[in-house]
Amino acid sequence: MRLRRWIPLITAVTYVGCQARLDSVGSSESLTPSRKAAVENSVRRFVLGVAHGVTQQGPSAWRKYFADSPSFFMASEGRLVFPNSQAATKAIQDLARTIKHIDLRWGDDLRVDPLTPDLAIVASSYSEVRIDTEDQQVTENGFFSGLAEFRNGRWKFRNAHWSVPAPPSHVP
Repeated sequence: MRLRRWIPLITAVTYVGCQARLDSVGSSESLTPSRKAAVENSVRRFVLGVAHGVTQQGPSAWRKYFADSPSFFMASEGRLVFPNSQAATKAIQDLARTIKHIDLRWGDDLRVDPLTPDLAIVASSYSEVRIDTEDQQVTENGFFSGLAEFRNGRWKFRNAHWSVPAPPSHVP
């Protein structure tokens, strides 16, 4: 019976504590409409700059767009291909020796969803043409999603996922 008297107080304290925690991590509700628009515009410029940079500078440009932190990872086709930043750096160095040109284009469906002032989800269809050192061309059309993080004055991808449509399965 005595516990029943304390339930409203416990509930209120719990709510206030949880709300303070949400506010301290920068929930999307704490973004004003103008700040949300500013984050979205800034991330869009970053993403468009990625396509331009990779197209102009080749595969080695990717290194400057991926976060150099322990939290970085990248998946492709449902598999973890870079578990961390060091693995991405090594793979990018290898790609730079085998691919001489990349033409990366984002689709018109580019989406940016600001989560906090420093984090935003990015998603878009893409088209990529790669030409290797033997002039073999590979064209890939798929979908990209990733988390962009603003740190040290610039946006970078904290994680990324690339996927291409699977060929239709043959059902007997």
